[in-house]
Amino acid sequence: MTERILVNQLAAREDGPVRVSGWVETVRDQKKVQFVVLRDETGAVQLVNPATRPDPEKTDQDAAALALTDTISNLAHGTFLTVTGDLKHDERVKLGGIEVKLTALEVASAALPETPIASDSSMDKRMDWRFIDLRQRRNNLIFRISTTLEHAMRQYWIDRDYIEIHSPKLMSSPSESNAELFSLDYFEDKTAYLAQSPQHFKQMAQAAGFGKVFEIGDVYRADPSFTSRHATEFTSVDAEISWIDSHEDVATMQEELLAAAIQAVKDKHGDEIKELFDIDVVVPTLPFPRIPLAEAHEIVRARGYENPRTDGDLDPESERQVSAHVAETFGHEFVFVTDYHAGIRPFYHMVDEATGLTKSYDLLFKGVEITTGAQREHRIEVLEKQALEKGLKLEGLEHYLDFFRYGVPPHGGFGMGLARVLMLLLGEASIREVTFLFRGPTRLAP
Repeated sequence: MTERILVNQLAAREDGPVRVSGWVETVRDQKKVQFVVLRDETGAVQLVNPATRPDPEKTDQDAAALALTDTISNLAHGTFLTVTGDLKHDERVKLGGIEVKLTALEVASAALPETPIASDSSMDKRMDWRFIDLRQRRNNLIFRISTTLEHAMRQYWIDRDYIEIHSPKLMSSPSESNAELFSLDYFEDKTAYLAQSPQHFKQMAQAAGFGKVFEIGDVYRADPSFTSRHATEFTSVDAEISWIDSHEDVATMQEELLAAAIQAVKDKHGDEIKELFDIDVVVPTLPFPRIPLAEAHEIVRARGYENPRTDGDLDPESERQVSAHVAETFGHEFVFVTDYHAGIRPFYHMVDEATGLTKSYDLLFKGVEITTGAQREHRIEVLEKQALEKGLKLEGLEHYLDFFRYGVPPHGGFGMGLARVLMLLLGEASIREVTFLFRGPTRLAP
């Protein structure tokens, strides 16, 4: 392979021959000089070529120069090419203070002349042509941030001796409840389900004596929601730990995790996020504020909003009101809402015998829920009782319940939507913008 120089490496190189590959972003085809902005995965650079036009009065014109000029004149946006030329540092060049004077150009793959989307295209149209939409520097940065965020979370866990697991996504029974399930035909007339969560398998790892585990992987929800924060397939960030005293141990771990991950994003991408998103990345202080659910309802009412839900949970506007109160009172973008009623929590959440409330929390970030966490019920007789109270059949939970028949330590954990965190961190309006290829009720392609 011939040495390819990445655009972000050019500024540090001395003037001289270079070879660069990327796609055409813009072409300015002037009479005497041609300019091409070439972009690769790391940045953009200006290419310059003194134009050689056909002149019938000249019989000795350079054929190679004529061909290069003609090729540049016909370049379409998005064409992928490799160029060789002479790098020159020139502070007058607005794009990075460098340019490459072309000596040769090789088209690897030509693009059609008419691009199917523009900067003002609708979101659905851009999603139809996502591979083109992602060529923008802003969108490229989103996934660099996502990479940094995930790496920093993994590093936090690995430094603390957690085990990474990869749980199966095909299940014989529901992982959370009978609702929101995708089912599919399996062998010998069996039915399989796409995992809504790695919940059961994270808990199995506690029964296996793993102690502390994490997983970053896909989950599936057959939820016909069309909101800005829902998807039918998304990346879930999960962790589970043994030997806890309460859900507070889980919350403490999660707030440390998020602070470390956001610090890594700020350190690596903070300036570019400010430039492209006009967002100042705020690393949260520890600990995050905690507000019991009953108090959260009082705060919402005091702010003049009537929650229409009748099950005792917060609706999205209530969550925004609670977060606004926390921002005004504590200057914080995160808040744990704790002490939920058992009726609005899964059967495997532990109930505090003194209060009758679950040892659980939701974590709100800038007004949107990103996490549910809890201490799990590890006593088999209590677990079975709570499942029956939820109207679940124990036969369908046999494999899960078996985890608790042979000893399991007190444990708890959380699940967090990665796309929601990214969306809120960058001030985007929808998780579609921060998902590589979005899946929703009406979208299965590309």
